[in-house]
Amino acid sequence: MAEVHVRTVCPEDANGIVAVLNPIIAAGCYTALDTPLTSAAERAYIAEFPARGVFHVAEQGETSTIVGFQTVEPFATYTHAFDHVGVIATFVDLAHRRQGIGSRLFEATFMAAARLGYEKLFTFIRADNPAALAAYGKQGFGVIGTARKHARFEARYVDEVMVERFL
Repeated sequence: MAEVHVRTVCPEDANGIVAVLNPIIAAGCYTALDTPLTSAAERAYIAEFPARGVFHVAEQGETSTIVGFQTVEPFATYTHAFDHVGVIATFVDLAHRRQGIGSRLFEATFMAAARLGYEKLFTFIRADNPAALAAYGKQGFGVIGTARKHARFEARYVDEVMVERFL
């Protein structure tokens, strides 16, 4: 595996993030996201990202090509009762999977999230995405339930598995 550096996102990363995310969306089997993003929309998302959020990118060696990214956002902002809970999302470029990039992102994100006061992270994973379920399981996430027919793609429903991990 080539050297991978994990760092905090910056607005200039929008093109690289879209280059990772849009093929994952187009594949139609890894995420519940179903609409490709533009670089301008991603740049706006980065600019408006919550102050208590964590947004890391993984860039590959000398080329500085973004090969993955991970976010943690507050679960809810309408009450302080959930200030300790974050929602995590992980995306690794389709051509760079199973190379340790996700593990590097998780390591950096867990440390940053703990510094920000998060005690628990959770997410939904498509039940038909065994690779993502295994990746999160490897990082210590446990299954806490399944939302049946939670996502719908035209006439096809997909269950989503909810997982959590305490930091």
